[in-house]
Formats: sequence, structure tokens, C-alpha cells
Amino acid sequence: MALATASLFACAMPLSFAWYFVWRLAAGVAGGVLMVLAAPTILPHVRPERRGVAGGVIFTGVGLGIAASGTLVPLLLRWGLVQTWVGLGVVATVLTAAAWNFWPAAPAPGDRPVADVAAPAPTGRPLKALYVAYGLDAFGLVPHMVFLVDFVARGLGRGLDTGGSYWVVFGAGALVGPVLAGALGDRIGFRAALRTAFAAQALLVGILAVTAAPGWLLASSLVIGACVPGMVPLTLGRVHELVGSHGPARTAAWSRATASFALGQAAAGYGLSFVYARTGDYAMLFALGATALALALAIDLTAGRGGR
Repeated sequence: MALATASLFACAMPLSFAWYFVWRLAAGVAGGVLMVLAAPTILPHVRPERRGVAGGVIFTGVGLGIAASGTLVPLLLRWGLVQTWVGLGVVATVLTAAAWNFWPAAPAPGDRPVADVAAPAPTGRPLKALYVAYGLDAFGLVPHMVFLVDFVARGLGRGLDTGGSYWVVFGAGALVGPVLAGALGDRIGFRAALRTAFAAQALLVGILAVTAAPGWLLASSLVIGACVPGMVPLTLGRVHELVGSHGPARTAAWSRATASFALGQAAAGYGLSFVYARTGDYAMLFALGATALALALAIDLTAGRGGR
């Protein structure tokens, strides 16, 4: 948390590209560590039947960040770019101070190390399939995360204000997505909830490849916005189902899943930007995203046979 906060203040100083590169890398590393460690640290202290909702509450922070990017950042930018970075740093400082003393002081009973039992490497076909499917899910989300506003503003010719309004809808979905996804996982099980989410995402990303009707565009922005952070508690809950109560193994599996998601995002960011630069075709971007999501569903359905 301290490193992520420091990176925001550091970016307010426009010294050089190398300086900015190092601090943005530090921010990414800090965010990755928080994504991997925060939930496994907290959730063992929560009753099993409430872990889906609790995981959703934890990852609501991701949705708040997305919403802030569409509201707080534009307001700060009126004061200037340096002031924007400083303002974000102040917000991060307040949040870090508020959370600092609330981390559990000791592991939950089920997570305490046992001297004669080594942490097993997370293995198994369903778990490996989950890593691949989660990476493909990240790929499928990038068309909305990167291109949605530009698609509306320039691709459809509706202007930046209209494009920004759909990003606000996207952020509103991100605010409620984690808690709703966690509650769904608690109710129907995380395997079924994940498959439902894969299917819904494939439909609502792919629909923009064939129509930009306002109703579909609104539904797609809202639901995919909810899924960006909502997939995190669903995947974490599925990791818990597959790995069981062994804390170190859970953390190792979750770190691999998070790395797969990051790899999928990076591949899509570079790959889809390359495709757009060559074709200028937004529909192709959404079609590729939907294909990745459909493939994620197919892999999970195939590998999940016989799995928990």
C-alpha cells in the first residue's frame, strides 16, 4: 500500500520517461501483490458461507477505482496534471492510513503452517483450466476496458461526452459487480457462477460486433463493467473450491491465476491495439474478445468434468 501511494506522488514529478516508467512499474507490482495477498489474508477469517460476499466487498475497491477514473480524475484534471497525481496520492494516503491497522494480526487456524506437511503445488486439470480460462477472460474484457469510449466517441461519431457517459455506466457496473458476483457464487456455487459469467460476457462483448443499438450498448457497458472486478471473487471462490483449506496452496494457486489474468490483459492490450492500427475495425476487436470468452467457457466445461 505504501509503495502504490508513493508511486502516485512520484508521477507528479515530470523528471524523465525512465522515472515515470520505474514508478508505474512499481505501481503495477504493488497492485499485483495486493490482488494476490489481500483476499487470501482476509477470507480465512470469514465463515465459509459468507466468503463469496466478503470477497465481493474486498474487490469492490477495484470497481471504486474504475468509477473514480470517470469522475474524480476529470475533476482533478481541471487543476492540472501534476495536481491530479498529487490528488490521487492524497486519496491513496488516506485509504492506506485507514486500512493500515485492520490487517489480521495472525493467520486463521486453518492457515497456520504444519511442521511435517509441505505445501503441495496446486495441480489438477480443473485448476490448470481455470488459469487458462481466467487469462482468456482478461483478454475478452480488454475491448471494453480500452476501446469502449473511443468506439462510441469516434467509431460511432457520438462525441466524447456520450462516450464518457457509457464509461460512467461501465463504472457503475464495476461498483456493484463484485458483491453481486460473490453473492451469486455463495448461492449457486462458484463453478456454475463462473460459467454463467463466461457465457454472459461472450454474449455482451460479441453483440457490439454486430450492433451498436443504444439498448445493447447500455447493457453491454453495465454488465461487462460489473464483470471486470466481479470475475475476481468468482475465480478466487473457485480456487477455494478446488484447492481446499490449505492456506499456502490457496495463495500459490491464486497468485498463478492472477499472473494468468495479467498476461491475458497484456497480450490483449498489445494484440488488439495492433489489430486496430492495421484495420481500424472496432467490430473485429469485440469479435476477438467474444471468441476468447467463448473459448474460456469451452475450456472450463471440458476440463471441469469430474472436478469439484
